[in-house]
Amino acid sequence: MTIDFIGMIAHRLASETIPARGPIVDLDYVRRFAQAHEAAGFDRILVAHHSDAPDGAQIAAYAASVTQRLGLMIAHRPGFVAPTYAARNFATLDHVTGGRVAVHIISGGDDAEQRRDGDYLTHDERYERTDEFVTLLRRTWTSEKPFDFSGKYYRVDGAFSQVKPLQTPSIPVYFGGSSDAAVEIAGKHADIYALWGETLAQVRETVTRVRAAAAKHGRQVRFSLSLRPILAGTEEAAWKRADEILERIRAVRAEAGLGAADLKPANTGSQRLLAAAAQGARLDKRLWTAAAAATGARGNSTSLVGTPEQVAEGLLDYFDLGVTTFLIRGFDPLEDAIDYGRELIPLTRRLAADRARSRGVSAAE
Repeated sequence: MTIDFIGMIAHRLASETIPARGPIVDLDYVRRFAQAHEAAGFDRILVAHHSDAPDGAQIAAYAASVTQRLGLMIAHRPGFVAPTYAARNFATLDHVTGGRVAVHIISGGDDAEQRRDGDYLTHDERYERTDEFVTLLRRTWTSEKPFDFSGKYYRVDGAFSQVKPLQTPSIPVYFGGSSDAAVEIAGKHADIYALWGETLAQVRETVTRVRAAAAKHGRQVRFSLSLRPILAGTEEAAWKRADEILERIRAVRAEAGLGAADLKPANTGSQRLLAAAAQGARLDKRLWTAAAAATGARGNSTSLVGTPEQVAEGLLDYFDLGVTTFLIRGFDPLEDAIDYGRELIPLTRRLAADRARSRGVSAAE
C-alpha cells in the first residue's frame, strides 16, 4: 500500500508566522514553490480557496506549466459555478496538464465566508447542494450521451460535455467536512476523505464513520490526513522550534489586531481540533496542538514534532488506521517543503513499504 504526499502552495508568501508579503499574485514565488514540491518528491499540491483570494484553478494551471509531473488538487466550493460548467473546466484543465488534476470539494463551514460570495444557504443545505453538484459533476465527466437532471438546487436538460477527463475512470474527488452531513455525502461521493490532524482516537472514530457511510453505497474510500510537521536534528531541538513558532504566531496575530473573537470557529472540523487542544498541548506520542489553540484551528494547524525518524513513525501510526495520503506543510512554507523532501518523505515511504511487506501486503496495493 503506497503513501502519497500532498503539499500546499499559495499565490504569495504568507503563513501564521509570516505576514503576507509580495504582490497578490507572485508568479515567481508560485514557480519556486511548485518546483520545490516537485523536487522534494510530493505527489500533489493543494491550491486552496478563499472568498477574497485569487482564482485557484488559474494558479494551478500556472503551477502545472512550470512543473513536469506534480499533481494538482484544486479546492472548489459548490454553489458559485454550475456543476456542468465546472466539470468542463476541470476536464479541460486535466488535458492541458497531462492528467494531473484532482478536485477538493469543500461545501463551506463558515456562514460569513460563504456570504461574501452571496451564498446564504444553511450548513445542511450546502451539503444537500453538494450532493447534487458532485452527482452532476461525475455524470458530466462520464455520460456518453445527453442527460437530464432535476433536483432541489440544479436542473439541466440535455446536458453533455464533449471533453472528458484525460484520467480514467475520472478525475479524483477529495472531500472535506467533519459534520454528520459531511460524512454522509463523503460516503456517497468521495474518492479520498480528508481529515485534519486529530488525535489517533479521533481519526479512528472518523475513519469508522466514513467507511460505514460508504458501505451503504457499496463504495470504499481512501483517507488523507493534514499536518504541519516540525522537524529538527534532535527531539529537544524540535520542541524548542515548536515553542518559537508559537511565539511568532502570537506576535503576528497581535500585530494584525486579531483577538479572542477570532478563536471561535463555526465549522465542525475546527471545533474538533480545538476539542483535542483542550486535552493538552502534547497528545499521543508527539501531536502538538498549541498552534491550533492559538489560531482558533482555522485550517490545518496541528503538528507532529520530532526528528524526521520520529515524525515518520508518527505518520505510520495514522497509516495503521487506514490513512494513505498525508497533506503536509510547514509554518515556513517554502523552506519546510524543501526540508520534508530531504528525509521525511523518503523515510516515511520506506518505512511504510517495510511495514507492508512484513504484513504480506504488496506496496502497490
